This record gives sequence, C-alpha cells and structure tokens, in this order.
Amino acid sequence: MTESAPHPGYHSEKDSHLKRLRRVEGQVRGLQRMVEEDKYCIDILTQVSAATKALQSFSLELLEEHLSHCVVDAARKGGPEAQEKVREASDAIARLVRS
Repeated sequence: MTESAPHPGYHSEKDSHLKRLRRVEGQVRGLQRMVEEDKYCIDILTQVSAATKALQSFSLELLEEHLSHCVVDAARKGGPEAQEKVREASDAIARLVRS
C-alpha cells in the first residue's frame, strides 16, 4: 500500500474476500470433524485438496489486485518505491509457486 492510497488494492473486494475466507475456514473445520470422526484417509485428502485450491485461487486474485493497484501506482511514481513493489510482488509469486 502506498502512502497516498488510503486503502489496499483489495479494499473494494474486501467483503467478497472475507466471504471466501470464511468458506475456507468452514472447509478446514470440516477437515477437523472428519479426523475426529475417523473418516477414510482418501476422503480427507480430497477435502484437503479442495481447501488448498480455494486458498490458491484466493491468493492469485489478491496478487492480481496487488499488481494492478499497488505495483502499477508505484511504477507510475518511479524510483525506489517502484523497485521495492516489484521485488515484493516477485517474492510473493515465488512463495506461491513453492507452496
């Protein structure tokens, strides 16, 4: 987030993001219940995959918002802030690829 921007790039989608994260939270709670109830391993792994995909999808959307808002804004201004935002985005992409 830049000093001139009052909100992060995802601010306009905040309610949607929170709704998605609550859904993921429900999926994780469902996983806990499945383990407590001694459900079949493959069924649990299927649900882990679904929760993981939901988080990855959320991450990609948040990254796109960061690139189109924070990085573009910093690039317009130029200087060290622009380089820092590009480095941050690059680091975030590397973390997502490794996960």
